[in-house]
Amino acid sequence: HVQLVESGGGSVQAGGSLRLSCIDFESRLGHCMGWFRQAPGKEREGVGASYIGGGSTYYADSVKGRFTISQENAKNTMSLQMHNLKPEDTATYYCARTPICGPTWYEAARYAVWGQGTQVTVS
Repeated sequence: HVQLVESGGGSVQAGGSLRLSCIDFESRLGHCMGWFRQAPGKEREGVGASYIGGGSTYYADSVKGRFTISQENAKNTMSLQMHNLKPEDTATYYCARTPICGPTWYEAARYAVWGQGTQVTVS
């Protein structure tokens, strides 16, 4: 059954912006939502994470200052706002859920629930 649904992927020129959204249909408020990406030939990489409904936020060094995770008005919806996109940001982006973010938020194996992924292409 559907648990997480993503949207907002597309194509954008370098330096542009794009916003991804993730809906948690189970409304696990207080759980951690992580964002990951995977490009062809590369391993899955943690982008950032934050708590559904608000809380501590974490970012990978590669996106710090450019990407922002935020809570939407709907309590079960989180957004990943991406600015100053670079070609190396091109990947399939996924949202995922785990009870606690913590210092190992970037470990994909800790996340049991995943969205379907949405493609982001930067040229």
